[in-house]
Amino acid sequence: MMPRDALQDLCDRVLHHGRAAVFPHLMIPIAYIPTFNGRDRLRQALESIRNQSRRCEVVVVDNASDDGTAEMVRAEFPDCGLFELDRNRGFGQALNEAIAATGSGPVMVLNNDVVLQPDFVEQMMAVFERGAPVVCGVLVRSADPGLIDSAGVVADRRTLMAFDYLEGRPVAQVAAAGPPLGATGGAALYDRDAFNSVGGFDPEIFAYYEDLDLALRLRSAGYAPELAPLARATHLRSSTLGDRSAAKYALTGWSRGYLLRRYRVLGTAGGLARTLVAEIVVCSGQLVIDRTANGIRGRVRGWKAAKGLSARSLPSTGLTDFSFRAALKPRIRRYL
Repeated sequence: MMPRDALQDLCDRVLHHGRAAVFPHLMIPIAYIPTFNGRDRLRQALESIRNQSRRCEVVVVDNASDDGTAEMVRAEFPDCGLFELDRNRGFGQALNEAIAATGSGPVMVLNNDVVLQPDFVEQMMAVFERGAPVVCGVLVRSADPGLIDSAGVVADRRTLMAFDYLEGRPVAQVAAAGPPLGATGGAALYDRDAFNSVGGFDPEIFAYYEDLDLALRLRSAGYAPELAPLARATHLRSSTLGDRSAAKYALTGWSRGYLLRRYRVLGTAGGLARTLVAEIVVCSGQLVIDRTANGIRGRVRGWKAAKGLSARSLPSTGLTDFSFRAALKPRIRRYL
């Protein structure tokens, strides 16, 4: 039997630090995977989670897929939770509903087109258990696993243009890298209380840049992220809509216009001039090279959707001052 003093000390530690802090092995993260008509990609992701070195529960958040996704999960992965929606609610809102309705403890968010290395969950949890409220995983390119696809999100302080952290750089460079502004929505781990305290993902944003918005609000609330350099997964970029499709441009444009207005980016002379020039360059590329004005129309709709909504403040830490050339270079490189 445990001595009374030792038992009292244990109870005190649980009371002041929480059960998970005293018994870290009891923390079982839940991986939430939103999906829409991505059955085969999802199967690969679930197989990689099944083979993890540390236990992880899974909730598949199905946005009313009609390709047999739900049937596949039930038949091949009976241990996985399945949260079925009656219509496609996009990325953030679907996750909000699933996270609120299921489970407790650390919240892991994964794309349906990632394949985790066997120790991905173990590496993410190792950083989380050291006290990080947000942990950023590392996605590598499926076509070239030696290169980073995204190690989080970063953004320019004046224009709020967002970029994948360390995109295109050798994986070896992640070891010496500092933390980004926030986690990419494709490979993130959040303290549930921190996630809930800022309201989770913005339900107005259907898809794209919802991770940037969440990162900004978490930073403003004092929840700084940490990078898990050894938590790696391969990623098939934009596998749902296509990397440069008109449908994707419509959604990214909407989110861009919406965030510009919510964060009052155009409120200063410098921000106004730089942002307008950047938007003209980006939208012109879409119009001339990809022959679509969906990005322009999306920005207008997003801007209108933010009318009358309360302003959000940019965090005092985490944002970067990119030169105008550095801000546009990744966009131009994708066009070419």
